[in-house]
This record gives sequence, C-alpha cells and structure tokens, in this order.
Amino acid sequence: MILDTLKTLLSAYGPTGQETQVAQVIKQLLAGHADGIRTDVMGNLIVEKKGQPGGKTIMLSAHMDHIGLVVTDIEETGYLRVTNVGGVSVDAMRCRHVVFGNGVHGVAVCQPTKGETAGMQHLFVDIGARDREEALSMVQLGDACVFAPDIVPMGRYRLAAPAMDDRCACALLTELLMQATAPRNTVVGVFSVQEEVGLRGAAVAAYQVAPDLGVGIDVTAWGDTPEVKLPAVKLGEGAAIKFMDRSMVATPLVRDALIAAAERAKAPYQREILPFGGTDGAAIQHSRGGVPAGTLSIPCRYVHSACEVIDLRDMDSALAILKEFVNGTY
Repeated sequence: MILDTLKTLLSAYGPTGQETQVAQVIKQLLAGHADGIRTDVMGNLIVEKKGQPGGKTIMLSAHMDHIGLVVTDIEETGYLRVTNVGGVSVDAMRCRHVVFGNGVHGVAVCQPTKGETAGMQHLFVDIGARDREEALSMVQLGDACVFAPDIVPMGRYRLAAPAMDDRCACALLTELLMQATAPRNTVVGVFSVQEEVGLRGAAVAAYQVAPDLGVGIDVTAWGDTPEVKLPAVKLGEGAAIKFMDRSMVATPLVRDALIAAAERAKAPYQREILPFGGTDGAAIQHSRGGVPAGTLSIPCRYVHSACEVIDLRDMDSALAILKEFVNGTY
C-alpha cells in the first residue's frame, strides 16, 4: 500500500548529495517490478518499465534528496558551525532535532543575535560534545544532518513528517512502477538527486533518457491556512496539475493530457499556478532540444520544515492520474 511505501521512504536518510540510502530502499521495493534498474554517475536511480510497440517514452521524475545542514567548522567548545544545503530557513531550524548519517543526533540552535537579523552564520548544532576533540570523534567537516524522522498522523487522512518533499512523490512513483502492468508507453521512472540545489540530477537523467515527454512529480505550496491564500491549492481536493512556476511554463500538450487523464480516471484535481519554485519538470523540458513536459504536484503545507503535511487522498488522486497518463496516446 502507498502509505506503507511512504513511511518506509520517509525514514531513510538522504540529504542533497547523499541520497544512496534512499535509492537502496527504492531498489529493494522495486525488485521484480521493472525491466531495468540502474544508477548513473550522478546517483540518479533510473527504472524502466517497457511499453507496447509504437508507444512513446515517458520520463517521470521525483527527487530523493532532502534539505539539510552541512558542517563547516567545529568550535573549541564542541559546537558545530553549519551552512545550508538547499532551501533551509533559520526560523524553521530553531531548536530542531537533527540527525547525521552515522546516527549522531543533535539540536540545531540559533544563537542570540544582539539586534542583527538572524542568518545562517548564527546557526549551530549541539551534539552534546564537551569540546572540539570529542565532537571530531562523532562527526567530521562535510558531514550533513537533516531533520530527524518523525511521522505523525493528523486526523483521518493527513500525515506530517520532514522529507515529505519529495519522498511522497518517490512513494507515488514507486507505487506506479509496481502497479503498472504492460503500459501502453515505456515508463522511465527517475528518482533524482540534487533537486534542492538546482534540479541537477534530473537534468543529467533527462539527457540520457531522451524521452518523448516528461512529468516532474513534486510537492507544491498551499493556500488553505490563515492568511495564506496563494497558490489557490488546498489539501484534500486532489493532485495539482501545474500550469507554471518560476522554472517553467508547462507544455500545453502535457498539461492538457494530465487533465484528460484525471477526467478519465474520475480523479479530483486542481489547477496550480505557483509564483515561485521549480521542479524536475523544468529540467526535463530544457533538456537537449527541448522536451514537452509538465508537473503533477502533491499539495503540502509547511514545505521545508520539520512538519510537512500532506493529505493521503491527494496521493490517491495523483496515482490514479498517472496510471491513466502512462496509458495515453501521444
């Protein structure tokens, strides 16, 4: 079930540039469900499911990486100085439980700023070390930490966790590859790396795959909490089909095909116009001489925080849409 797959992926460690554990989990889940699985030089996991003769090649991309902090220095008192990998805000990190890849736990803290605006230079991580020597026995410069996994059910349909961006899309793509039997079109599922620092993995993967069309799968922002009205996207009202964001204007062919797939599947959907952000869909669209591309989004509250919230009904909607989409005629 998609919920079980999601919980498994949310628990894996995988900051930007260190996505190997996430890829290994996905490979295990997809064993026996694909015609080919490989890892490229960037670390992208590329999974192929062959379609019928005469079909197109569709690339679907969901990113494995998670925002985090990387150690840049260790003070004599044992505190770790850090900088961000991806879109980390100081406010979202204040007194948050973090974990390193080797299992060392810590607390991210913002020091008093004495009238200054708090910035990344004021952030440090306390791992309980007495001094620099002890800290160096626990972590090294260049090690990265992320929000510690904490999966919290909210009401009947909602779930909060760090790394929901973009593990919910990875879970969705994994389920699609497991469930799609003899699709009309060849489906190449790309579990990409380094999306949070510029869509880097998907750009490399799209060049290799050279698809006929592509779809990025990602979270999007929300407009249904107090004083937050844009984008006009609400949790629980279906997956969002992107018209544009800062990185792309969705190709009408792909956008309209996603809408048609939603209507054939009788799956609820929303129209997404996002005035910021970007997804792997843009990397696909810009590849080679250009590829028709769009994005299917999961509405998510509090993106890039320790408590990113989604609605499982939107996951069901997205899965139904993608099942129809990969069987379309293009």
